[in-house]
Amino acid sequence: MSPGTLAGLQNPGPVVHTAATMTLAQAEPCPEAFLALADRMTAASGEIVGRYFRTAIAVDDKPDESPVTIADRSVETAIRELIGKHCPGHGIVGEEYGSENPDAEFVWVIDPIDGTKSFISGVPLFGTLIALLQGGVPIMGVVDHPALGERWIGARGRGTTHNGKPARTRDCATIDRATLCSTGPDMYRGADADAFRRLHDAVKLVRYGTDCYATGLLASGYIDLHTEAGLKPFDYCALVPVIENAGGRITDWDGRPLRLDSDGRMLAAGDARSHDAALALLAS
Repeated sequence: MSPGTLAGLQNPGPVVHTAATMTLAQAEPCPEAFLALADRMTAASGEIVGRYFRTAIAVDDKPDESPVTIADRSVETAIRELIGKHCPGHGIVGEEYGSENPDAEFVWVIDPIDGTKSFISGVPLFGTLIALLQGGVPIMGVVDHPALGERWIGARGRGTTHNGKPARTRDCATIDRATLCSTGPDMYRGADADAFRRLHDAVKLVRYGTDCYATGLLASGYIDLHTEAGLKPFDYCALVPVIENAGGRITDWDGRPLRLDSDGRMLAAGDARSHDAALALLAS
């Protein structure tokens, strides 16, 4: 990635905020230099994760009682440093160190280790999530699983790849044939728990505990539905380009596009017909 190429990305030119301009901008492919920078980010994060995974490291509890380790913090620090070096005008929203310039035209959204509970338990299904938003819309997403050597990258106008090869969702015309993944039933509360139970009872097979690995499985056509609740932007923004550019659909539970201000309930499907059916169950 040449400095000249990055210089163009740091200063993409004036943005005129009209509906016509934004529609045109959103139709343009994600610049390749952003993909190259994402490769640098995952290389750096993978080296750090490999250094700490399945070793005796301290685990701290955050105010919300979720765990955090030196690996989480070190990965986010490394990614932030790369953004600051190559794209200093861009915004950042990260799980461990908060937001910087979140109203910028380009904003990176980072979850250094999605699935920290799996990480500290020696389960290799955790991943690093990196998203790039333009005008609030996710245009690139990376779901990287360093312990497994698997990486999904989705980018506007460039499709989705799994370890460099094209990834596509599969057909699933009826929900009674669908395989559903979710982190676990205990994440749903109140009316959400009732809604999830309706979906659970309607599908053919349910699998728990896959963390963000479910996104890759869906994008590659191994499962049909993936739903979660209580997510933060750094949990779901990277998933959007991976699923959409593999031919799937991903929204909140009301069918709205996922953005930084979404309510944290997510539904992804490989087939629009299954997505429609699942939305109806969640709403009924």
